[in-house]
Amino acid sequence: MTRELTRPYDSAEFLKTKQDVAAYLEAVFEDGDPALIAHALGVVARAEGMTEVAKQAGLTRASLYKALSAEGRPEFATVLKVVRALGLKITVAA
Repeated sequence: MTRELTRPYDSAEFLKTKQDVAAYLEAVFEDGDPALIAHALGVVARAEGMTEVAKQAGLTRASLYKALSAEGRPEFATVLKVVRALGLKITVAA
C-alpha cells in the first residue's frame, strides 16, 4: 500500500496578488468575527513577509505574531497599522 504524504493547508500559499488578498479579506470582514479577522490579517502578513509587515507597521515581529495569534486580541489601532503596512485600506459601503 502506498502512503500519501500530506501537509497542513495554508491559505497564505494562495495569496499571490493584491487582488487575492483583497478578496480574501473582504470575505473575512463580511463574516464579522473579530478573531477570524485577526487570524486572516496574520495569514496575509505571513504571505507578505511577517518581518517586513511588522517593520512597516512600526511593531516588533514578536508583538505582531502575538497580536494576530489565535489568543491575540489586537487593538483597532494595530489592525489599522497592519492594513496600512500591507498597502491596503478599509472602506465602508452602504
